[in-house]
Amino acid sequence: MKNTDREFDVIVWGATGFTGQLVAEYLVDAYGVGGDLKWAIAGRSADKLAATANSVAGNAADDLPQLIANSDDVDSIAALAEKTKVICTTVGPYALYGSVMVEACAKYGTHCCDLTGEIPWMRKMIDQHQTAAGASGAKIVFSCGFDCIPADLGVFFMQQSMLTKHDMPASEIKFRVVSNDGGVSGGTVATMMNMMEEVKHDASIVELLADPYALNPLNMPRGPDGPDQSGARYDTDFKQWTGPFIMAAVDTRVVRCSNALMKYRYGKDFRYNEAILTGDGPGGYVKALLVTLVTGVLGVTTAFGPTRNLLKSVLPSPGEGPSLETREQGSFEIELIAKHPDDAAKDLRARVTGDKDPGYGATSKMLAESAVCLALDDLEVGGGIWTPASAMGEKLIKRLQAKAGMTFDLI
Repeated sequence: MKNTDREFDVIVWGATGFTGQLVAEYLVDAYGVGGDLKWAIAGRSADKLAATANSVAGNAADDLPQLIANSDDVDSIAALAEKTKVICTTVGPYALYGSVMVEACAKYGTHCCDLTGEIPWMRKMIDQHQTAAGASGAKIVFSCGFDCIPADLGVFFMQQSMLTKHDMPASEIKFRVVSNDGGVSGGTVATMMNMMEEVKHDASIVELLADPYALNPLNMPRGPDGPDQSGARYDTDFKQWTGPFIMAAVDTRVVRCSNALMKYRYGKDFRYNEAILTGDGPGGYVKALLVTLVTGVLGVTTAFGPTRNLLKSVLPSPGEGPSLETREQGSFEIELIAKHPDDAAKDLRARVTGDKDPGYGATSKMLAESAVCLALDDLEVGGGIWTPASAMGEKLIKRLQAKAGMTFDLI
């Protein structure tokens, strides 16, 4: 069956989980039930799906289709993929539960988007399923949440602005976190812990995680970027001290991959880096040192079994996450500087913002709109494994600004 002839536009796979329920809740609010967008929720438990439908759709719960599938049952996953244009999956850790779905989508020409930040798993899926996805027409897009849409689409927005204004791409872009207020989900904790468990069994993962171009297509030009920032540094462009940003390990790889997938639209010598702004003067320096210390301690405690188990005991469990109040009151603000290759007077500065908790309130909206974009918008790319910018670019930016509470503005 062709992708355009499917019963549904979008199926939310993992709708009974913490983030999956937020995605379903957003789709009800933004698109309704039984409207122009044909969508359904799916999971392992009929009882939990019914409870989710009642929670998010209220009186319209009976009109929200509920589908049963299990990641351990290959046939049920295949049947799910064949029913829809897009699988919107929140079922992680993806290294444990996502591979069967990617394989099914690549086989049946079903588009797919997720929230993964698992670099080793992403690399594995690219190597295993790029050819099949290209042949079937499936557009598979990883990292459609706070990992890595603000970074990936922020850079895309800056480069498009530089090309429009100055007819050339920026040679370097800096991504700086101004504020990032929100809570932690048990699913995120489980993903982080699982990746460290994988390192224990496969030492080559350490080398892959350290590679600045870990996701780039093989045998293609890489670029001049080195390791991510790991200490306190003063940024003369922002006139503030900066500390390491923990998500840079994923964001930067996705942005560089986007550049390669878009045939080096940003240039083969393009440079990109991320950090957290901590302020000027001695106070800013101390904050940068504290950010460095916290990041380092987190890295050490997740690397070793005993301390990893201790963290598991005090952090949220899978299915748990920040409260409604935390999600509603949360927000994020990012600033970017795009540097002109020849004339600093032509450098551009932009701001990217979100109006909810970045990890869950905002992320659920980003993922939902990514799924709708894949289902309904006329995209320029064919089948394959893509990044948000290389697959959806300007069309997703417009959706996020129109519906999902995000802004992309030149300052």
